[in-house]
Amino acid sequence: MDDTDLSRREFLLNLSKLGFAVACGNCFSFLKAADFQWDDNFYKYAPPAKYWISAEAKGAKCIDCHSPKDIKFENSHYHKDKVVKCLLCAQGCIIKENKSGKCRARRNVNGELRSLVYGRPISTHVDPIEKKPFYHFMPGSNAYSIATAGCPLSCQFCQNWEISQARPEDYRVKYVPANEIADNANAGGIPIIAFTYNEPTVFIEYMLDIARLAKAKKIKSALVSCGFMNPEPLRDICDTLDAIKIDLKGFSEDFYKKVCHAELKPVLRTIKQIAKSKTHLEIVNLVVPTLNDSERMMHNIADWIINEVGPDVPLHFTRFHPDFKLANLPPTPIASLEKAREIAMSKGLRYVYIGNVPGHSANSTFCPQCKKVIIKRTNFFMSEMHMKKGRCAFCNYPIAGVWH
Repeated sequence: MDDTDLSRREFLLNLSKLGFAVACGNCFSFLKAADFQWDDNFYKYAPPAKYWISAEAKGAKCIDCHSPKDIKFENSHYHKDKVVKCLLCAQGCIIKENKSGKCRARRNVNGELRSLVYGRPISTHVDPIEKKPFYHFMPGSNAYSIATAGCPLSCQFCQNWEISQARPEDYRVKYVPANEIADNANAGGIPIIAFTYNEPTVFIEYMLDIARLAKAKKIKSALVSCGFMNPEPLRDICDTLDAIKIDLKGFSEDFYKKVCHAELKPVLRTIKQIAKSKTHLEIVNLVVPTLNDSERMMHNIADWIINEVGPDVPLHFTRFHPDFKLANLPPTPIASLEKAREIAMSKGLRYVYIGNVPGHSANSTFCPQCKKVIIKRTNFFMSEMHMKKGRCAFCNYPIAGVWH
């Protein structure tokens, strides 16, 4: 099999067996875990993380870490251990010494929260930007994609579970400084760096450093995220990155709790915050048979997006394929995806797509005014484009997106 024929799934399976992959263009070289040394100093020398508070910090109050109903004392309570609370995402992990948070990527080392994934990518790959999917952000461009271990969610359908549910300790990889990632993308003439595969928020310090260095080289940055981060780190992300795709996994708290071990409310807050920023936003909903595919849920998703975000945000309904803990479920019927798209467009959303169905006409972009195809896609690749300076080439209607 030729390297260019490798699917992302096959790439990740190979990665889990062989270790760290370094990508340059479409060429990959795998570095085995045995090539690197690993010892207890890994924790000792892990760099400090951002977005956390310590119970020992000057002026710290119980309310900083605990909800009012959990506080039994009027005055601060003394902790025998050096406890910290992570403020990166809505999980709000309270972490004891020598323990890691739910994402497994951030650890309390002697009372200081450290990042175990800074400078330690376990996957790099060059993908078309459409594969993320981004359909209104620099179409036809390649993206230098990067991931580490870890995720704050535990979605039962995760297709990248080998890395998202892994511990950083499971991968013995060498340190790769942020400037090396930016330099690699620049040397390959790749215009975008994409943070993807796992939940990139867990390596936010590394991500922001890479994005800032890339910006100096006129390289754009894009994030593929579950949207579970807190407002402060999200503000830093929006100030630095150019595009964010959020996986809106369903539209009920029950679904998020049972299937993802998370909550819906923080994700909706994230989407609204991004929409108010200048950062390009796209939304994806993976339609899982029997779990989040009811017509009522599709109506609720479309109603919320049109009212809270607006008609121009691209919305992708993507097909589920059996994976991880949901291998017992069938692939999403194409008719279910088409019905979801029909509902969303009937609400006034202008750019609604069907994903993971090669050859479907709803992979392409249609002009909302003249209804002609302005971007034709074959699989994950753009085959035709009929736009001029961000407008439909046929009727001059402005098309929302980032086109250069």
